[in-house]
Amino acid sequence: MTTTVQREFNEAPKLDAKATVHAIPPCVVHDTPVLDVLDESKTYGDFRDDLARDGFCVVKDVVEKEKALAYANDIKTWLEGFGLGYKRDDPSTIREECLPIIHQKGLLQAYGATHESFTWAVRSEPAVIDVFATLYQDKDLICSFDAVNVSLANRQDLPANAAWPHQDQDPERGGLRCVQGFVNLLPNGPEDGGLLVLKGGHKVSEEYHNVFRNEHREFRWTNEMYLFKETGLKWLADRGYEWVKVNAEPGDLVLWDSRCPHYNASPTRDIDRFVVYVCMLPVSTATQEDLIRKKALFEAQDGHSHWPMALQPFIKAFLEPMRDGKPDPHNTWKPRKAPELSEAGYKLTGIPFIKA
Repeated sequence: MTTTVQREFNEAPKLDAKATVHAIPPCVVHDTPVLDVLDESKTYGDFRDDLARDGFCVVKDVVEKEKALAYANDIKTWLEGFGLGYKRDDPSTIREECLPIIHQKGLLQAYGATHESFTWAVRSEPAVIDVFATLYQDKDLICSFDAVNVSLANRQDLPANAAWPHQDQDPERGGLRCVQGFVNLLPNGPEDGGLLVLKGGHKVSEEYHNVFRNEHREFRWTNEMYLFKETGLKWLADRGYEWVKVNAEPGDLVLWDSRCPHYNASPTRDIDRFVVYVCMLPVSTATQEDLIRKKALFEAQDGHSHWPMALQPFIKAFLEPMRDGKPDPHNTWKPRKAPELSEAGYKLTGIPFIKA
């Protein structure tokens, strides 16, 4: 079972109000346990060695290649199903009027994507669950209701995604508290866009934030996010930390420590980037209140961030896709094909762990 360093839930981070300048986000969440699951001095003989050392890893062939490519085709069928004109074999249809509104970063959080049948099918893959169970040495897991990434190559109407290095963990709350991930569905090489990670950046996270504690922090929607500035990036570069483009094949599972600076880049060749974000944590990291909120989100088919405890329900006012200056009528926030969950998939919702 996972060993955690338990803290008081709802304990506010201890900030020096006179010294720390930062915008108060609309979504401020309670603390979470520190996970005692990775030790670089140990040899695990599997993906955990890379994850502990580098802050990220690629777990190969977690989903069969043919199955991963089939999931990618499901996404293309889903895009065509909007009836806006997109055709997978016609590059001229890769433009906004033929597609649902897709964020510049490729994120699809609206249109019911978080609860589509293909999204849940990927989350529920037994080997995907097994990787997280191995990481935490715990089979009682809950998963995030997070986004998918649909970054179509050769988009002429959308500028390339600029670097946006960030950390998905509150800078006032150190330690390993979350491991994020995605299942890669299409070939993803050096020129195909995708995830960039600051190798080893997780090791210096606490020191970094002590140094830059008094630097002004830009607005972000949740306290569990930190955007790096040029001053901080230079500090990291001066200490030898380098950015690595993470390459993956269809069916690979990519994991990274939430303290690791990272961002995603747009494709620069002809290959699309399709991934399903998957993050799991032991159910022991959630309170009963978390699980009750998660149940309500699942039943309403609403999404939330990478935190599996449903700490951050999507704020729809921030995510509403706009078409011609108005909310897109094609967005109902509901999946077009609701998932049929396996027993293992249903456990990931957290509902079976709610006490009567």
